[in-house]
This record gives sequence, C-alpha cells and structure tokens, in this order.
Amino acid sequence: MKKHLIRRFFQTFLVLLGVSIVTFAILHLTGDPTALLLPQEATAEDRARFRHEMGFDDPLIVQYGRFLKGALRGDFGLSFRHNQPALQLVWDRMPATVQLTLAAMLISVSIAVPIGILSAVKRNSLLDHVGMVIALLGQSMPVFWLGIMLILVFGVKLRLLPAFGMGGIDHLILPALTLGMFTMARTARLTRSEMLEILGQEYIRTARAKGVPPWSVILRHALKNAAIPIVTVIGLEMGTLLGGAIITETIFAWPGVGRLTVQAIYNRDFPVVQAAVFTLACIFVLINFVVDILYTYLDPRVRYE
Repeated sequence: MKKHLIRRFFQTFLVLLGVSIVTFAILHLTGDPTALLLPQEATAEDRARFRHEMGFDDPLIVQYGRFLKGALRGDFGLSFRHNQPALQLVWDRMPATVQLTLAAMLISVSIAVPIGILSAVKRNSLLDHVGMVIALLGQSMPVFWLGIMLILVFGVKLRLLPAFGMGGIDHLILPALTLGMFTMARTARLTRSEMLEILGQEYIRTARAKGVPPWSVILRHALKNAAIPIVTVIGLEMGTLLGGAIITETIFAWPGVGRLTVQAIYNRDFPVVQAAVFTLACIFVLINFVVDILYTYLDPRVRYE
C-alpha cells in the first residue's frame, strides 16, 4: 500500500503539472488582457507601463515560473477584475458548485442503478426496452439543449419551478436534473451490462438453487460483485460533473465556480481561470484516489503492492 501511495502521489504531481502547463499556455494564446483592463482612452505609454507592472512583457517561461511558484503556495495572484485573491473567489463559489454536483449525482445514481438492475433482471422485457431508451435519450441530448427545454417547459409554460438563480430546493431541481441526465444514462447502461454478466455466473445459479430469496441474490451477491466498475464510473463522473457544471451554471445563472470561470475567460482574468482549473483538477484527482482505495473494500481480491 505504501508503494502504491507513493506512486499515486507522483502521478498526481505529473497530472497537476500538465494541467498547469496546458492552462497557462491556452490562456496566453487568447491575447494580451491589457486592452480589457484599461479604459479605451489609455495611451500607449499607459499600456506599456501597465504591461510592465503586471509582468505581461516578460518571457512566457518567466511568467509560467512565477505562476507555478505562487500556485505551490496557494497564491494565484489577484483577480484583474475583482482585485481580490483569485483562489478566495473560487472557494467562495465552490459550495454552490458542490451543492449542484452532489444533487445531480444523487438524482443520477438513485435513478440509474435501479433502472440498470431492473433492466438486467427483466431482460428483453418492455421495462428493459423503456429503460434503455431513456438511457439512450439521456446520452443523446446536449446539456445546453436539455437545460433550455426544461426552462421552457417547467419554468415558462407550467411555471412550476424557478429557472434561474440560487435559492431553495426548488431552484436546484432543474439544474441538477440537467447536469445529472448524461451521467444517469451512462450509469444505467453500465449497471445493466455488469449485472447481466454477473447474473450468468455459476455461483448465482448455485445461490438460487439453494433457495436464497431472489432479491437477496440480486442485491447481496450480484450487485456487490458488479459494484467495482459502477463505483469507478460514478467516481469519474463526479469529477466530470464538477467540470461540466460550467454549461449548466451558465444556463441557469447558478453562482458557482463554472459561471465564475466563464466570466473570467471572457474578461481574460488569468488568475481566476488558473485558480479554478487547478482547484477542480485537484478535486478530480482526489476523487479518483478515493475510488482507488474503495476497491479494496468492495473486492477483497484487490490488493496494492
């Protein structure tokens, strides 16, 4: 286990280093933010002095070294727009994003796993076909289109749910459903395929022959052994949802990290974008690490050297 932890730590460092390089390079390809940060009446001398003060005229390798040195201390600099620490702005918005992500994952898992189990148990039945059609639709509908349709139907036409902003649970339903639909579809299809494979195993037939109750066979024997790939996908999707919340938060005006990042990209607010991407990357890597450790509890045969 110790060797595995050291190896994973090294891999994590390489991943985050790669994320920092790619993020820094892409942002600086968008151009000089000076034109956005200074008023239009600013003179050429004002622009040159501002670039020098902000370090924009330094070679890119020098700017990256300065950025990396600050990132290792948790200091991504001040936001160009808000004149506040970039990391603090991200953490202030993080609870809203986490709330939306957890709600989306809860909706996804609570619907997808039962659909997958029932589809496998009732293979080729009407229930199976309906469940897989729902899963196919969930993977086919773009997030932005689904969000707009939900707003039109439930927010505008029926006036049942609020369509924008953050408030009570009713404000959370539409964005969480929009964000969780794709994950729900993928998890349902994976659950069905894994359950079909497990239900055909010899030990399942033996348990049934011994008179073990059918749902005990399904939940205690089959589902537990099918859980590893399901947990893997759920863990990966959790990180994907955190990053994918950008579109959903923008559509529903949800005050999370995703919406903050989009605004920062438009404004070329480099420190905020870098802080947001770095934070989400760290969370994604941490989630994968936790899933890795969960394997040993779900399957005793898994042991790390």
